[in-house]
Order: sequence, then C-alpha cells, then structure tokens
Amino acid sequence: MQTYDFIIVGSGSAGSVVAERLSASGRYSVLVLEAGGTDWRFYVQMPLGYGKTFFDPAVNWNYKAEPDTGLAGNADHWPRGKLLGGSSSINAMVYIRGAREDFDAWAATGNPGWSYDELLPAFKALEDNEAGADQWRGVGGPLHITDCSNAVHPLTKRYLAAAQQAGLPFNPDFNGPTQEGVGVYQITTRNGRRMSAARAFLRPAMKRGNVRVETNALATKILFEGKRAVGVEYEQNGERKIVRAGREVILSGGSINSPQLLQLSGVGPAALLGNLDIPVVHANDNVGANLQDHVGINYTFRGKLPTLNQILRPWWGKLLVGMQYILARSGPLSLSMNNAGGFFRTDPSMARPNMQLYFQAFSTVIPRSGERPILTPDPWPGFSIGLSNCRPSSRGEIMIRSSNPRDYPKITANAYSTNADVDEMLAAVKFVRKIAAMPAMAEIIEEEVLPGPSITSDADLIQDFRKRSGTVYHPVSTCRMGPDASRAVVDQRLRVHGLDGLRVIDASIFPDNITGNTNAASILTGWKGAELVLEDQK
Repeated sequence: MQTYDFIIVGSGSAGSVVAERLSASGRYSVLVLEAGGTDWRFYVQMPLGYGKTFFDPAVNWNYKAEPDTGLAGNADHWPRGKLLGGSSSINAMVYIRGAREDFDAWAATGNPGWSYDELLPAFKALEDNEAGADQWRGVGGPLHITDCSNAVHPLTKRYLAAAQQAGLPFNPDFNGPTQEGVGVYQITTRNGRRMSAARAFLRPAMKRGNVRVETNALATKILFEGKRAVGVEYEQNGERKIVRAGREVILSGGSINSPQLLQLSGVGPAALLGNLDIPVVHANDNVGANLQDHVGINYTFRGKLPTLNQILRPWWGKLLVGMQYILARSGPLSLSMNNAGGFFRTDPSMARPNMQLYFQAFSTVIPRSGERPILTPDPWPGFSIGLSNCRPSSRGEIMIRSSNPRDYPKITANAYSTNADVDEMLAAVKFVRKIAAMPAMAEIIEEEVLPGPSITSDADLIQDFRKRSGTVYHPVSTCRMGPDASRAVVDQRLRVHGLDGLRVIDASIFPDNITGNTNAASILTGWKGAELVLEDQK
C-alpha cells in the first residue's frame, strides 16, 4: 500500500490549485485522484466549445436535480466537470471574484482570515490580468485573465448603451472597487485557449517528481482510524485500490461530490446514514445541507441587425470562424457566450446589487432535447439578455440515495422557495425589459421572442420564470465553513469538525454564496486552503 503526505480527491478549480501549492516546495508527496479523464480535448480547450461539453458524458457528470415545484416541476440539468480541471474545464469562463461585502460577511460570522482585505493579496497573487496591475488586479500569477473589451460583438456596445440609458453606470472592471454597473466580462483564457485550473496550476505541478495524478480514479470511501482520516479507497479500471495519507486527506470534489463522499464514508446526517446501513464515523446534519445556487433566465429578442447567429449557423460561417480560430486563435470561438453583463439592485434602497446581467449576441430558442446548440444557433438574427439572482434565500440539499458510490446523489434545489426570491426575480425581469425598451436597443429589436409580448401580468411573468429558469451552475455551501460545529462542516482552517487529518477545500465550504460567478472564488479557496494546510504542518 502506497503512502503519500497528501491525498487530494478531485482535480477541479480548487483541487488543482491545492496540488500545485502543496507540491511547490518539493518537501511533500501529493496524490491527486480524479474520477474523470484528460482535458486534452479540442472542445475543452476551445473557449466556445463548451456548448459541446454541456451534455457530453465523457467529460461531464450530467447530474439531474429532483423535479422542483419552484421551477414548475422541471428537473434541472446540472452539468459538472468530470475531467482534469473539473468544472473550470467546461464552464463559461467569466472571471468574477465576488463582492467585498460577501467575504467580509464570511469573516464576520466567525471565520477570521476570510475578509476581503485579507484575501485580496491572494487574488492578486494568483492572477495574470491582461488589463494590467493596479490596486485591485494582479499580474504575473499562474491564472491568465483576458480583457475582451476590443473583441466583443458590435451589438454589445448597444447593450451597454441601453443599460446606461436605463440608469446603470458603466463599470470597466467588476473586480475593481465596486461591482455595480454594466461592462464587458473578463474571462479565463490565454492566447485563445481556455485557461482552466488544470492548465494554470495542475499541469505545471504534474511536471514535479513529488506529484502523481491518477485519472479515472473514483474515490469511494475515506478510510478512518478512530476519528482520524488515514487514507482513501478508490476504483480504477474495475479494480479496488487503497492509498494512505501520512498527513491529510483533502476533499476537493466540489459542492456535489465532497458531501457525497463524506456521507459514503460515514460522515453526515446520522438518520440518513443509519437508513442506508452506513456505519456512522461522525454525525453532522450539515453535510449536504444548506445548498445555495444562483438561478437564471434569458429574455430573447429577434433583431433587425445581424448577430452571431448569421455567422455560427451556416456551413460557410462555421468554416470562416473555424479558420479564424485555428489560424489566429481569435474570433467568436475564442470568447465566452457572455460578452458582457453587469450587476444591479432591484430596489434602490438596497445597499448593493442583488442581480447579475448577461448579454449574448446570439440566441438558441429552438434546441433539441439534450442539446445546447451554441455552435448552431437560431436561423434568424437573435440575441439574449439574461440575468440571475446573486444571494437567493432559498436553500436545498444534496444527499446520497444509497451506499453505492456510483449512484448519483439526490439534488433538491428548492429554487424560488421563498417569497423574497420570487419578488426580486419579478422586479429583475421587468428591468430587463426596461433595458430592451431603451433607444439604443429598441431601435434594433424586431420583437421579443421569449417570453413574448403577451406575458405582461405579474402572475404570468412569475409563471414564465418558474417554467424557464434554471441553475446557472454555481452550487455552494454543502460543507459550509463556520466556528459552530452544530451549524457547519468545516472550521475557518477548513478542517472537518470533529475529525482529524481531513479537510474540505472547494466551493462547498462557502458560508454563503457570492455575488457573481463562483469559479474565481473557488480557485481562491484552493489557494487560501493550501496556505492553511502548509501553515499547520509540524
């Protein structure tokens, strides 16, 4: 049986960073167990190719949530990366850190070291921002961040102008002093290729002799001696294997897989484990509970001017952008579907934004089931203005169904389960229409396609967003951080309450969700978590 100083379960946004940081000194041996395979795939490396990975079982867990009354009974599709880089290898690449107030709230609830001012040096150290260094941005770090200001579709300028006409300020950097306003999104790419956590952190670490990465290795159980984690059992190519950890086991499987593995290993709600005949190592009702997620919807319009639809749909357009990408690593295929966006308040009396905007210069109203046709959009000039909530009050849970590690857990999202979430979304969709009614946009809109001009009453608008909303893929808090073991899973140093030698380092530890896309904060959690691990080594 082989022994490593550290065993990291999961090579995603946080796990890749942890592997790089723990192995950098050469003092410690590191094993990374990844259930998926390689990230060397064309549609993974090509930024806009993530439409092709959205349902691909070769790189995607393809989870499905339970039918949700808040979503008119729909069972939502939950893509999660199943490959090196995890979800950073199949996401939309938008780089948003989150608001100062988010992290300050984490610290204020008993998590010292996690305030914005304390985390800002780490954000800057991991970044290589093409926009240049300043008080807020970092350069020279492993993670390259692209400034897309000069590359977005021309319609983006009309969106920005209309949003300003609707009362929002222009914001040149959502990762600067404030988030409020509209602007062009920064994305995690470099030279036209996706800059996943695997590319930025894990690939360099894999060149070191003290790092071993095992792919197609599904962790099935954490092994304990008493209350101390001492190893991991995993399956690879039909064979059961065991490895030991001399120092720590670190779970970086993300907000679905980390609580799942804890529960399979006897750490979780005692009643659940007892019903499944799983011996309880440590009872904690918070494992898998407190699920938070952002939920979003698109309003889609038929335009009077050409959009990306006219380029991406015909064969000659595909050939054109394909050649542009292959020869110059530029053009639409080198960008995210979300060219621009912003943050706004649904109520001016609020202290800060509670809604996020997205602008897409193409439309996909008519996809077939099981398809996300980013590369084959609608045959007419369409575009979308999307939005998602930032800090919803609805809570769900993720719980295993059986003791079989290959059975997907039960995901209960409980979207729009509070009146506050419904009320703010109603105000938000009305604001999207306000943007569309501003001169800069109204003069180039032929018609609103979805939901359509017949949907006007509050009741109809609510029914529409319940039917058409879905996750925007930001689940967090299922192993949340906090000082009180009766309300949290890990402490401020990300050590699992009540156990030794075991940490969780990924987005599942967020005490609450952040304002915006979660990938940057997940990477930051890996960086910060690795620092804590190294500080605690005797």
